[in-house]
Amino acid sequence: HLFMPTDRAWIGDLMIMLAAVFWAATTLTVKASALARVSAEKTLLYQLAVSALVLPLLSVALGEPGVFAPTPLVWASLFFQTFIVAGMSYLGWFWLVRQYPATRLSSFSFLTPVMGVLAGGLLLGEAMTPAVFGALFLVGAGIWVANRPR
Repeated sequence: HLFMPTDRAWIGDLMIMLAAVFWAATTLTVKASALARVSAEKTLLYQLAVSALVLPLLSVALGEPGVFAPTPLVWASLFFQTFIVAGMSYLGWFWLVRQYPATRLSSFSFLTPVMGVLAGGLLLGEAMTPAVFGALFLVGAGIWVANRPR
C-alpha cells in the first residue's frame, strides 16, 4: 500500500539527496585519486572492507537489533546483495569508471530504477502499464541524449 507523505517525508528526500552526493563523491574519488590506477577488484575490496568494519559498529551505536532468526529468504537476499549487487555490479561500475569520462558514465545511473521497475514486473508481478513503459522509454531517451555523439 502507498501512503500519503507525512510531515517527516523530507527525511527520506534528504537521504536520497545525500546518497546521490555520496555516489558522485565515490565516482569522482575513484576517477581522480590513486584508485584510478588500482584494479576494480581491489577498489571493491577496499570499499567492502571499510563497510564491514564501520557498519556493524554503526548498527550497534544506533541500537539496531539485527536479524536473530534468518529465514531462507533472508539468506537468499543476503547472497544476492553480496554477490550480485555489491560484487558484480560494483566491479563493473569501477571498471567502467576507469574506461570512460565520469560525466558521460554517470547518466547510466538512471538505469538503476529502470532495472528495479523491470524486476518488479518480472519477479513480483507488479503492474507494467503503458505509463510505466512510457516512463522507461523517457529514461532511456534521456540517457541517449546525454551520451549521443556531438
